[in-house]
Amino acid sequence: MTPEAERFLDKARECLADARLYQAQAPRIAGREAYLSAYHAAEALIRERTGKVARTHRGVRAEFARLTRSDARVDRSLSEFLAQAYELKSIADYGTGRDGVVTSEAAAAAVDTAARFIDCVADLISSG
Repeated sequence: MTPEAERFLDKARECLADARLYQAQAPRIAGREAYLSAYHAAEALIRERTGKVARTHRGVRAEFARLTRSDARVDRSLSEFLAQAYELKSIADYGTGRDGVVTSEAAAAAVDTAARFIDCVADLISSG
Protein backbone atom coordinates (compact mmCIF):
# COMPACT_ATOMS: atom_id res chain seq x y z
CA MET A 1 0.00 0.00 0.00
CA THR A 2 1.30 3.42 -0.90
CA PRO A 3 1.82 5.90 1.93
CA GLU A 4 -0.80 8.18 0.38
CA ALA A 5 -3.44 5.47 0.28
CA GLU A 6 -2.57 4.53 3.85
CA ARG A 7 -3.12 8.13 4.95
CA PHE A 8 -6.53 8.18 3.28
CA LEU A 9 -7.48 4.94 5.05
CA ASP A 10 -6.26 6.34 8.36
CA LYS A 11 -8.46 9.40 7.81
CA ALA A 12 -11.39 7.14 6.93
CA ARG A 13 -10.97 5.23 10.18
CA GLU A 14 -10.68 8.48 12.13
CA CYS A 15 -13.95 9.74 10.64
CA LEU A 16 -15.61 6.40 11.40
CA ALA A 17 -14.47 6.61 15.03
CA ASP A 18 -15.99 10.10 15.22
CA ALA A 19 -19.23 8.83 13.67
CA ARG A 20 -19.46 6.10 16.29
CA LEU A 21 -18.70 8.59 19.06
CA TYR A 22 -21.53 10.92 17.99
CA GLN A 23 -24.02 8.31 16.85
CA ALA A 24 -26.22 8.31 19.96
CA GLN A 25 -26.02 11.98 20.90
CA ALA A 26 -25.73 13.75 17.54
CA PRO A 27 -26.95 11.63 14.61
CA ARG A 28 -26.53 14.59 12.24
CA ILE A 29 -22.80 14.64 12.92
CA ALA A 30 -22.58 10.84 12.84
CA GLY A 31 -24.22 10.74 9.40
CA ARG A 32 -21.82 13.32 8.00
CA GLU A 33 -18.79 11.54 9.48
CA ALA A 34 -19.99 8.19 8.16
CA TYR A 35 -20.07 9.67 4.66
CA LEU A 36 -16.64 11.23 5.07
CA SER A 37 -15.20 7.91 6.23
CA ALA A 38 -16.41 6.21 3.04
CA TYR A 39 -15.26 9.17 0.94
CA HIS A 40 -11.72 8.94 2.29
CA ALA A 41 -11.68 5.15 1.89
CA ALA A 42 -12.76 5.55 -1.73
CA GLU A 43 -9.97 8.11 -2.22
CA ALA A 44 -7.53 5.52 -0.81
CA LEU A 45 -8.54 3.02 -3.48
CA ILE A 46 -8.45 5.64 -6.21
CA ARG A 47 -4.97 6.76 -5.16
CA GLU A 48 -3.73 3.18 -4.89
CA ARG A 49 -5.06 2.12 -8.30
CA THR A 50 -4.56 5.28 -10.36
CA GLY A 51 -1.97 7.36 -8.52
CA LYS A 52 -4.42 10.27 -8.64
CA VAL A 53 -6.91 11.91 -6.30
CA ALA A 54 -10.43 12.78 -7.41
CA ARG A 55 -11.15 16.50 -7.17
CA THR A 56 -14.87 16.44 -6.36
CA HIS A 57 -17.35 14.34 -4.40
CA ARG A 58 -19.01 13.40 -7.67
CA GLY A 59 -15.62 12.49 -9.09
CA VAL A 60 -14.92 10.18 -6.16
CA ARG A 61 -18.27 8.43 -6.64
CA ALA A 62 -17.74 8.03 -10.38
CA GLU A 63 -14.15 6.84 -10.13
CA PHE A 64 -14.90 4.40 -7.31
CA ALA A 65 -17.76 2.96 -9.35
CA ARG A 66 -15.53 2.67 -12.42
CA LEU A 67 -12.72 0.98 -10.51
CA THR A 68 -14.98 -1.55 -8.78
CA ARG A 69 -17.62 -2.11 -11.48
CA SER A 70 -16.42 -5.56 -12.51
CA ASP A 71 -15.01 -6.63 -9.14
CA ALA A 72 -17.21 -9.33 -7.61
CA ARG A 73 -15.67 -8.64 -4.18
CA VAL A 74 -17.47 -5.29 -4.03
CA ASP A 75 -21.13 -5.33 -3.06
CA ARG A 76 -23.01 -2.93 -5.37
CA SER A 77 -24.63 -1.39 -2.32
CA LEU A 78 -21.24 0.05 -1.35
CA SER A 79 -20.98 2.12 -4.53
CA GLU A 80 -24.55 3.27 -3.98
CA PHE A 81 -23.70 4.15 -0.39
CA LEU A 82 -21.40 6.96 -1.46
CA ALA A 83 -24.32 8.74 -3.12
CA GLN A 84 -26.80 7.94 -0.35
CA ALA A 85 -24.46 9.02 2.41
CA TYR A 86 -23.62 12.21 0.53
CA GLU A 87 -27.27 13.09 1.00
CA LEU A 88 -26.81 12.71 4.77
CA LYS A 89 -23.82 15.02 4.59
CA SER A 90 -25.87 17.55 2.62
CA ILE A 91 -28.70 17.38 5.13
CA ALA A 92 -26.25 17.77 8.00
CA ASP A 93 -24.48 20.70 6.38
CA TYR A 94 -27.30 22.60 4.70
CA GLY A 95 -30.67 21.28 5.85
CA THR A 96 -32.91 23.41 8.02
CA GLY A 97 -36.04 22.64 9.98
CA ARG A 98 -37.53 19.28 9.09
CA ASP A 99 -35.19 19.07 6.12
CA GLY A 100 -32.21 19.23 8.46
CA VAL A 101 -32.91 16.09 10.46
CA VAL A 102 -30.77 12.98 10.28
CA THR A 103 -32.56 10.26 12.24
CA SER A 104 -30.80 7.98 14.67
CA GLU A 105 -31.77 5.05 12.47
CA ALA A 106 -30.28 6.63 9.35
CA ALA A 107 -27.09 7.50 11.19
CA ALA A 108 -26.76 3.99 12.63
CA ALA A 109 -27.25 2.40 9.21
CA ALA A 110 -24.70 4.79 7.68
CA VAL A 111 -22.13 4.03 10.37
CA ASP A 112 -22.55 0.28 9.87
CA THR A 113 -22.26 0.56 6.09
CA ALA A 114 -19.27 2.89 6.35
CA ALA A 115 -17.47 0.30 8.46
CA ARG A 116 -18.14 -2.35 5.78
CA PHE A 117 -17.02 0.09 3.10
CA ILE A 118 -13.67 0.71 4.80
CA ASP A 119 -13.11 -3.01 5.39
CA CYS A 120 -13.88 -3.75 1.74
CA VAL A 121 -11.50 -1.08 0.47
CA ALA A 122 -8.73 -2.20 2.84
CA ASP A 123 -9.15 -5.78 1.55
CA LEU A 124 -9.10 -4.62 -2.08
CA ILE A 125 -5.92 -2.65 -1.53
CA SER A 126 -4.14 -5.38 0.40
CA SER A 127 -5.02 -8.07 -2.13
CA GLY A 128 -4.02 -5.95 -5.11
